[in-house]
Amino acid sequence: MRIVAVFIFAFCLLPCVFADALRIVGSPTVNLPVAEAAQILRAERQMEIQISTTGGSSEGIAAIGEGLAHIGMSSRPVTPEDRAAYPDIVLTEIYLGEQVVALGVADDVWNGGVHALTREQVRGIYESKTRNWHELGGPDEKIVFFNFEEGHGVWELFAQWLYGEAKKAPLGRFPTVASDEETRNTLEFTPGSMAQSSPLAIDGKRSFALELKNDDGSAVAPTPENIAAKKYPMAKPLFLIVNDKPTLAVKVFVDFMLGPRGQELMKKHGFYCADMLKPATK
Repeated sequence: MRIVAVFIFAFCLLPCVFADALRIVGSPTVNLPVAEAAQILRAERQMEIQISTTGGSSEGIAAIGEGLAHIGMSSRPVTPEDRAAYPDIVLTEIYLGEQVVALGVADDVWNGGVHALTREQVRGIYESKTRNWHELGGPDEKIVFFNFEEGHGVWELFAQWLYGEAKKAPLGRFPTVASDEETRNTLEFTPGSMAQSSPLAIDGKRSFALELKNDDGSAVAPTPENIAAKKYPMAKPLFLIVNDKPTLAVKVFVDFMLGPRGQELMKKHGFYCADMLKPATK
């Protein structure tokens, strides 16, 4: 009887853990798996969760510093300047994985001999100075380039690699794709095509991920090993930011994102999850 009474008392306390809405603020990129995780936890744990992507990563970090959110979403590390702005707050990064952008090509381009490109060669394509794959050692076929949605996410990471600053990239030159799925279908059914994509959406059968050539002539592919070793250039880390150590509802959410179901959500949205980038155990 006493055990039952203790159980009932503990159960009655559970809603108090989630009495206030869990506020999550920051990067629209990180929000893709986070929003789906929130839906699951609302249904399964009756958690009240509010999410805002206004202001991006910097706003997410600032919201933690100013005590306006419980969890920040960031597609960049916390900087010394961030920490200096909030000296009384312990800005803790929780690593979720990496956003990685590959340059995918159709099978006819790959089978025609194009397996790797330099930054200068990609820039020639993007600026419409190079128009035929024959100029790059491939088939005598027109290059059909598809741009990911400009201004954010996949395109921004690509443009930053290509020009040093995304704002330097010319806009409005190409037809666009809106998702990895659309990119995959485009590469499969459009001869001579090339597009930005998550490597996880490229199957190695009807579409292929190009290697990127370095200045020394070596080439690097967007593999988990190269991402973990920081060798592939079009990749950036994704974080949850909290104040000090996660507790209560924050810990429930963080544990979910780091657990098997949260990591599967990362992969579902095209990200290399943290588990994929861990060194292999012997």
